[in-house]
Amino acid sequence: MSKSRKTKTRRDSDSVDINPKRMKSEDEDNSEKKENSIVTSDTSLENISEQLLSMEHNLAAELRKITFRLPVEYVYSPLEYAFNIHTMYVQKYCNTVKKILFLGMNPGPWGMSQTGVPFGEISMVRDWLKICGHVGKPAKEQPNRKVTGFQCTRSEISGKRLWGLFQELCKSPEKFFEHAYIHNYCPIALMNKKGCNITPAEIKGPEIQILHSACDKALADAIKILKVEIIIGIGGYAEKRAQLVVQSSKLPVKVLCLPHPSPRAVNNKNWSEKATQKLSEFGLLECFTA
Repeated sequence: MSKSRKTKTRRDSDSVDINPKRMKSEDEDNSEKKENSIVTSDTSLENISEQLLSMEHNLAAELRKITFRLPVEYVYSPLEYAFNIHTMYVQKYCNTVKKILFLGMNPGPWGMSQTGVPFGEISMVRDWLKICGHVGKPAKEQPNRKVTGFQCTRSEISGKRLWGLFQELCKSPEKFFEHAYIHNYCPIALMNKKGCNITPAEIKGPEIQILHSACDKALADAIKILKVEIIIGIGGYAEKRAQLVVQSSKLPVKVLCLPHPSPRAVNNKNWSEKATQKLSEFGLLECFTA
């Protein structure tokens, strides 16, 4: 029966290895982990970006092992085929501790799936964050959701709204990243045969437990690496996962929520004004405007 057919994540055919240290054999990786934990109690500012990238590289490898059942037909892992661009984002903007972590759910088809940057709408990444470069291809590509990187002509509205809000409030990226960072809970995009997005919230069966276990651990590590004090979930799913991670790991972190900027969300007109009002209610607006 067709329902028994499975789709497995695979190593992407055109990933970019810009740091050979992170591309060691599994034996070397396992040996090194025992001697050198990713998260240390005394995180130095000089290696925050490298710790985060190492954690994300390991997470991508763990998620690659998951076998997803139908209706999942395609799995895009931009942390592999767009790792060079993602590395630019992390190294440029995440080399200090962050008070506030904005947490998204997973990559969108015209955002992070194209650029490797969370909510990474093309023009915002290229023109405001000043990041651009070659992007590879996923191992198995959906014909209507092709990855063309910075040649992509589609705009992801969610990313345009989110980064556009902080462009308006902060004026410069440096002002935003002084206190905050944007990160995705799950770094893979899932689609059915027709290319329709399947969110992690829609996944059933044992694979979601494996995904949650890997992503929960990675989020807890990210919180410790960045010494996060406040997580703002972008939408209800991200808020819920953050709450569970904070509670289970007993982390002294406050979890808040902003409405998701997707145009498909209910009552989502004037998103920018609503999000600004929320930041004001949280007492955080001055972090981006002062």
